[in-house]
Amino acid sequence: MKENYFVHPTAVIDDGCEIGSGVKIWHFSHVMPGSVIGDNCNIGQNVVVSSGVKLGKNVKVQNNVSLYEGVICEDDVFLGPSMVFTNVINPRSAIVRKHEYKKTLVKRGASIGANATIVCGNNIGEFSFIGAGAVVTKEVPPYALVIGNPARQTGWVSEYGIKLKFDEEGKAICSESGERYILKNNRVNKLLQH
Repeated sequence: MKENYFVHPTAVIDDGCEIGSGVKIWHFSHVMPGSVIGDNCNIGQNVVVSSGVKLGKNVKVQNNVSLYEGVICEDDVFLGPSMVFTNVINPRSAIVRKHEYKKTLVKRGASIGANATIVCGNNIGEFSFIGAGAVVTKEVPPYALVIGNPARQTGWVSEYGIKLKFDEEGKAICSESGERYILKNNRVNKLLQH
């Protein structure tokens, strides 16, 4: 059976992983057994996809990212260059803590900027945007824009990643897509188009 994905000759693909159609895996990357990569993902250079990691469809993983056991990314997630996931709260070289791995769920459409760090056990909400270099130490709500160390929320973004400006009625329009959003009880939802 012919593979329907591309693997650079320097990449290592272990037996026992699942790779969807249209996937591209670039230089010096390693995909371990028990991992799942959905259709049309792009795995950049020097990326590690560890056992138990699940990537949905159309996930973009930029260069130098390590996806450790416990990380799950839903569809359309963007992981910027050299961003970091952790999977243990208090790692020590001499103490085995594999039984303490914490899960991190990155929900659909979220973007994580270059050199950001996601401390394990903190879920990243749908279409949220984590700024470059941010250190995420708590849950990130859907559509939230967070920056800094520790990361703090500074606003809201649309599904296109455009900062939203809400009026006194709590309504905003994405300047790029024309999609409408509402802010109510400190939660953003996209309004259905008519």
